[in-house]
This record gives sequence, structure tokens and C-alpha cells, in this order.
Amino acid sequence: MLFDPIYFVFLAPAFLLSLFASFRTKSAFKKYSKVRASSGMTGAQAAARMLANAGIDDVKIVRTAGRLSDHYNPLTKTLALSEAVYDQPSIAAIGVACHEAGHAIQHATKYGPLWLRTALVPTAGIGSKVGYFMMLFGLILGMNGMLLLGALLFSAVLLFQIVTLPVEFDASARAKRLAFEHGMVLDSERVGISRVLNAAAMTYVAAAFSTLMTLAYFLLRGRN
Repeated sequence: MLFDPIYFVFLAPAFLLSLFASFRTKSAFKKYSKVRASSGMTGAQAAARMLANAGIDDVKIVRTAGRLSDHYNPLTKTLALSEAVYDQPSIAAIGVACHEAGHAIQHATKYGPLWLRTALVPTAGIGSKVGYFMMLFGLILGMNGMLLLGALLFSAVLLFQIVTLPVEFDASARAKRLAFEHGMVLDSERVGISRVLNAAAMTYVAAAFSTLMTLAYFLLRGRN
């Protein structure tokens, strides 16, 4: 498979899209991390205000190590912000913090796609670890039954990623709207938040596309 030209025909576009999405995300974050918000609010303060205005008082905001490692954990109700977001009063920091706070609001309001994504986590984990190798060995050994079973398991990863898209888009839409409505940024500063969050959203699209092309490759080769 490593020398199969069809494999590269399928995966090269997905790989290039992933590289482009990653580059855009890092570039936009770097650019707007240098632009101070007129409100002077840090990412942690912005997230706290967004949660407070939504009537949420049981979510803990903490620092976390790493770059662009920001996330919300619905199991522990913890909103983790990286140091470049937690302590910084930049447009990028406010955008990312409000995006993660958007996930906390989704959780509190029982936003359907978020709950579905959470339910799919165990299945997607099995699919990514077991499904891929079943497809691989099924193809190498010429065992179509194994390949198809692996494809079925691997499809859970694609389903998880597809469900993730509306979750991420909705959180970004909330962040763009509420950051302005709650006085964290001026109207003229919203473009910076949009560019940072739109670039980040593309990484989720790229991941889903990569999974789709991987699945399509194995199913195509399994028919031959």
C-alpha cells in the first residue's frame, strides 16, 4: 500500500488541505495575538463574562500547558485555556476563550450535536484504533470480510467528525456574536475574531475530509 499510487491520489489532497488549515490557524492566531483588544480583557476574563452572562456558575476556568491546547471538558465542567489565551488581552485570546465558553453554553443548554458527539467518543476511539488496522490487514491479506468490518468501525470516526462540525461552527458563531454584545470587543475588532475562528474551523473540515478519503481508498481497493 505504501507504494500504491492510488493511495497518494486519494490522500494527497487531504494532506495538503490539512497543512493549509494548520498554517492558516497558526498564522491567524499569531497575527491577532499581537493585536490588543480595546476592552483590555484577557481570555480568562472574557470566558468568565460570557459564562456569567449565560447564568453558568459551575464551570471552572483553568490554565493548561501547550499552544492552541484550549478545550472544554463537559465531564468535569472545566474550561482549559492555554497561557497564550488565559493571560493575554488580545483579539485572538478573546476569540478562542469565547469559543470554548461557547461549548460550555452548549453543554448547559443541552445542545443536541454536542451530546451526540460526546456519546460517539468511545465508538470513534475504537474505530480509529481498530478499524484502520482491520482495513489495512484485510487489504493486505485479501480478506474482504475483515476489510468491510474495519470500514464499518472506521466509519464511526467519520460520523464523529461530521457531528463535530456543527458543534464547532455553533461555538464559533456564539463567540463572534457574544464577544461583541457583551462588550469584549468593538465592532471593528470582530473581523480578527472571525479570521482566527474560521481558520480553526477549517482544521475540522480537513480532518473529516482526510478520514473520508482514507475510507474511500480502502473500499475502492477492496473491490479490486
